[in-house]
Amino acid sequence: MLSVLRVHLPSEIPIVGCEITPYVLVKRPDNTVSNDDVPETAPVNGHHIRYRWYRIQSDRKVAVCSVHPTEQATIQCLGCVKAKIPVAKSYHCSSRCFSDAWHHHRALHDRASSAVSENGAEEEELFGRFNSTGSGVLNTGVTGSASSGQSPGQNNGPVPSYPATVAERNGGETWFEVARSRTYTPMADDIGHTLRFECVIVDAETRIPVGATNTVLTSRVIPAPSPTPRRMIQVNDSQGATPSGAFTVLSYNILADAYATNESYSYCPSWALSWPYRRQNLLREIIGYHADIVCLQEVQSDHFEEFFAPELDKHGYQALYKKNTSEVYSGNFNAVDGCATFFRRDRFSHVKKYEVEFNKAAQSLADAVIAVNQKKAALNRLIKDNIALIVVLEAKFTSHGTDNPGKRQLLCVANTHVNVPLECKDVKLWQVHTLIKGLEKIAASADIPMLVCGDFNSIPNSAPHTLLSIGKVDPAHPDLAIDPYGILRPNNKLSHNLVLVSAYSSFARTKGFGPQAEQRRRIDQFSNEPLFTKCTREYIGTVDYIFYTADSLTVESLLELLDEESLRKDTALPSPEWSSDHIALLAEFRCMPRIRRG
Repeated sequence: MLSVLRVHLPSEIPIVGCEITPYVLVKRPDNTVSNDDVPETAPVNGHHIRYRWYRIQSDRKVAVCSVHPTEQATIQCLGCVKAKIPVAKSYHCSSRCFSDAWHHHRALHDRASSAVSENGAEEEELFGRFNSTGSGVLNTGVTGSASSGQSPGQNNGPVPSYPATVAERNGGETWFEVARSRTYTPMADDIGHTLRFECVIVDAETRIPVGATNTVLTSRVIPAPSPTPRRMIQVNDSQGATPSGAFTVLSYNILADAYATNESYSYCPSWALSWPYRRQNLLREIIGYHADIVCLQEVQSDHFEEFFAPELDKHGYQALYKKNTSEVYSGNFNAVDGCATFFRRDRFSHVKKYEVEFNKAAQSLADAVIAVNQKKAALNRLIKDNIALIVVLEAKFTSHGTDNPGKRQLLCVANTHVNVPLECKDVKLWQVHTLIKGLEKIAASADIPMLVCGDFNSIPNSAPHTLLSIGKVDPAHPDLAIDPYGILRPNNKLSHNLVLVSAYSSFARTKGFGPQAEQRRRIDQFSNEPLFTKCTREYIGTVDYIFYTADSLTVESLLELLDEESLRKDTALPSPEWSSDHIALLAEFRCMPRIRRG
């Protein structure tokens, strides 16, 4: 007969919008042990497992700290209440907590009125979709409905058909049944309450439980921490409404789950590092930017198929994906990550897709220029498993100002992750050069604006960054000193004819005061790039970029950059608020008549 050997939760701390799937170890009649489900629809030897989730109703609902969500709040900022800031952000666990967070917290007050006037209800949609931490945090009058506050895509199983009544009384405690499924997604009504999970073997014919009921209790449900919204900052001289033909592009390294280990990010709470939490937090953030084109890096193949593609499809995006080649990978094949590009169907249509496998290019290079006796060693250095995904799209909107209104408006978008060790600078530069040469071929075949997005693992003024932004690399550049197999020679080949400019360098060219001046302070004065796009305890610097062809596109606005204070004192990424160790880059572009040279 079936028997349950062990039940435990992936995390003791339940978070609103983050599904919980308990680990249930089952012994089958053939003495095999597994975590596989035995549902009512597929009983084993006439038995199946029944699941129930309950929420305690007799304990007092409590507010939680906005900075330390596992701590109970003891003070509230009344300024937030007056400014109608989401009440969850007003709570702090101690006066020291409030004092330490004041610089960051004051920014909420400063922008509260402008956020309402500029964005209307958009901010609520942006940061309330999954965490549901609105004004009901302390509202003890909530109905307890199992459906209220449920976020899109949640499925907590069949809701009891009877009214909200007592499910069980035990020692003076009252428990209300909220779900009849193995997986449960906490809702806004659960905030501040303890949950209880039960599973028991049931006779499929009589529906009577057999054996003991296994029970696990969670800690109190907390709201999902949400960061302060990032605004779009105008960078050109035009004012007013969004110009005709404008579109937005997002580039974001989301940190693959395979790399998000407790060893690497020990400063991040384990519950905030778990994939069930991070995927919902990332999805909320990505959807909230409303980008027309989304370029993601470090997307695991299983997560693309099972989560990102179907979830973004619900929001009108078509998905394209290229997984890294796996010659140098060992382990879970599904954990191999890659690049995913999404675009809004109502704004663009798919024309063509190119897949660049640098391993194949390395093999061709070795066959052409490497001596036979060095080929094996050269390939060991060149094979790094990286790829690039290039997509050609056709705009469904009219491009304002084009010299031929009836002409098809095409757009080429490259998405890559150049993940090469620091000691292999020659390989990193070679990969970037190979990608650009491929884009040049596409440019030669069509009059087409281009975007090059991704995590290049290259700091400003490095050889790869210089090649992209200036179009050539000085033979005296220090990065060229390491080239054991001559893959970069002759150095004069390290050039291209694409007029590429980094989108975020536009902040350095803005004038005036206010938001533009604030962003200029977050730009490095020597490189004109952001001070950082990646921030961990071990590393802070810029490695992510959105490049564009400046003879065919112009930048209208950019998503504001974070400063270190925005990440809160003594904090690094990922964190409960931001679920990647990189920050997202978002640029608004407009097509313009191509500047013909010569």
